[in-house]
Amino acid sequence: MASREVSTMIKQGFISDPTLSLSFSPSRTTSTTTTLKLYSPSSSPPPPPQTESTRPIPNQTLFEMMSEEHLRDSKAIEESRKKTQTRIANFLDELKTRSSNDWGLGSGDVRLTVVSRDGHRVSMDVHKRVLSEKSRFFAEKLSQRKEKGVSHTVEISECDDVEVYVETVVLMYSDDLKKRLIGKNVNKVLALLQVSAAIMFDAGISSCLEYLEAVPWSEDEEEKVLSLLCQLELHGSMTEVLQRVLSEPSTSVRTDDIFLKLLSGVLQAKDDKARREMKTLISRLLREDSFDYNSRLDVSKDTLYHLCHRCLCSLVLCLSEAMCMDSSRQDRGVLMAEIAREADNLQWLVDILIDKKMAHDFVKLWADQKELAELHSKIPTMYRHEISRITAQLCIAIGRGNILVPKDSRFSLLSTWLDALYEDFRWMRRASRSVDKKLIEEGLSQTILTLSLRQQQVILLNWFHRFLNKGDDYPNIQRAFEVWWRRAFIRQYADVPDSSQMQITICNYPT
Repeated sequence: MASREVSTMIKQGFISDPTLSLSFSPSRTTSTTTTLKLYSPSSSPPPPPQTESTRPIPNQTLFEMMSEEHLRDSKAIEESRKKTQTRIANFLDELKTRSSNDWGLGSGDVRLTVVSRDGHRVSMDVHKRVLSEKSRFFAEKLSQRKEKGVSHTVEISECDDVEVYVETVVLMYSDDLKKRLIGKNVNKVLALLQVSAAIMFDAGISSCLEYLEAVPWSEDEEEKVLSLLCQLELHGSMTEVLQRVLSEPSTSVRTDDIFLKLLSGVLQAKDDKARREMKTLISRLLREDSFDYNSRLDVSKDTLYHLCHRCLCSLVLCLSEAMCMDSSRQDRGVLMAEIAREADNLQWLVDILIDKKMAHDFVKLWADQKELAELHSKIPTMYRHEISRITAQLCIAIGRGNILVPKDSRFSLLSTWLDALYEDFRWMRRASRSVDKKLIEEGLSQTILTLSLRQQQVILLNWFHRFLNKGDDYPNIQRAFEVWWRRAFIRQYADVPDSSQMQITICNYPT
């Protein structure tokens, strides 16, 4: 072989350069390899010896590197497959629990098998009654056999994602689809929507659309939402989901007393340190309860909202007193502390509501506090700034998709309290180290971007002029401004046409 060809192969990594290293194995039974390396006089001395785990393989050939990469990819694929199988197994376990506990059903009378494009099969025993009630597709297929006590076998082939099909079947057994979707990402809900539409699971379609209308989207997710909705041809039912991007928008009783006493005791505690500790403890315990599906001993929604109303009444009284107070009075600090205390109590209750996925009604309740907002605007900022943290708290939760409320409620929330948040923002930042400026700005931005395009414009133009005059004293929501700008002036989505009016011509070609 010519020397030039050998040199080329050395450079490309197909063979090792004999002048740089020499390797040999003393015997078959020796586990280590002795390596001799030669250095030129001008080269640097060798680096300190490395351990076996960190020593790189000398002069690895291209084939060896490709083999190692293939091995890593194979391990990653196998790990992903195992995780998917684990999630599917969990869904099947939940299916058994729900069919027994929630529906009172015994063993299934339908053997449903889902087969992926690569041949992976998942079979589950389900119930004709549930499938027929929830899905028009299954109702039609299963109605062809009327005999009682006869088992049915149904197979769905060529599925893109077996896991999503299995989860959709579990959704049919759920009594609160909207609550189950909270916390899932947009891509997962889009996949569930696609399967729900394919099997004509109307309740699943409605719940997925409600979720998509209420949560923020990233720009990539926005494109996926629009693309899928156009493919599914859901017509009028998707109008609400699309309004934010359209240029022309279309128009457990036994324990309740105990919980009430515990929570009331914390809210009225005299010792601040003990109050903070008990808040932390009770919050942690309530959060642990929320992860237990079989738990029935939990604080009720009525109890939490009863306490919220109590705090709101206290705030109105405190602000009314502050408005009439002479600035020279010595008990000014006492009143400030009382307002901050009631605001902090309300923040704690809202945190519990968010954890329990019960905060949607509080958004409307807070948006309706016109009297409180009016009093808020008439007293000095040093008295009132803690109250605006409640608005920030709600915006953060809405921006994360942890509270699902209609668009009108979100807009009403901002209409009532956004100006107050602007004015108190400087004091909020300086008075408390626990205030995360970036977190508030992100939550506010995301909440604004869930509104219709016209509402986004009204709010963001108002912010634009205020920010130019106040700067860092105002929340910086430039990111929301950028997204609105692109929606309004660059992409300019038009209303999605009704595909039901399309005319289709079928031609037969000669064979």
